Amino acid sequence: MSKIEIAKILLNVGAVELNADEPFIWASGIESPIYCDNRLTMSDPVGRKKIAEGLATIIREQYPETTVIAGTATAGIPHAAWIADILGLPMVYIRSSAKGHGRSRQIEGKIAEGDKAIIVEDLISTGGSSLNAAEALQSEGIEVTGVVSIFTYELKSADEAFASANLSYTSLTNFGALIEASKEAGALDEGAISYLLDWHGKLKEGLLNK
Repeated sequence: MSKIEIAKILLNVGAVELNADEPFIWASGIESPIYCDNRLTMSDPVGRKKIAEGLATIIREQYPETTVIAGTATAGIPHAAWIADILGLPMVYIRSSAKGHGRSRQIEGKIAEGDKAIIVEDLISTGGSSLNAAEALQSEGIEVTGVVSIFTYELKSADEAFASANLSYTSLTNFGALIEASKEAGALDEGAISYLLDWHGKLKEGLLNK
């Protein structure tokens, strides 16, 4: 499927929310007028299947050496499970930090030194959570083949962070495709689209403060 078709799945399920008056706060501290809640795709049987198949295809073609699918908690977990089922591979998930009880593990599931893991995210903004997950895997002797996600905001800071960590990432759709899909579907008016493009341009070039 094309990037715009995937973006339309997000729009159709109501995953995209716009609020210029009360910006959303990302985990990185960035204020954003747009929020992409890809968790809602779990409730769309047709859409989630297309997403899982699309991500599975990326892994087959770009990361064929992968031996285990690693979802990030919590939004990456269901997609990782569906992908693992399609590819017939083991699956684990990665907490943002080690739990404070029981075995105090950060990685849940069976994994062994020498495994090659692909990380599954719902979206990538600055890339921080993906790289934290990669570090957790690498600390266990696991090679990280790359990161795949449903959506990326196409930020320069994410590109730089992944390049610095010597990791690649691939997303099914992105901010630009979301804007195009919104135009085609009439989901956002011209004023909202203009506002979002201006905000994104400034953010992409690092002109907005946290």
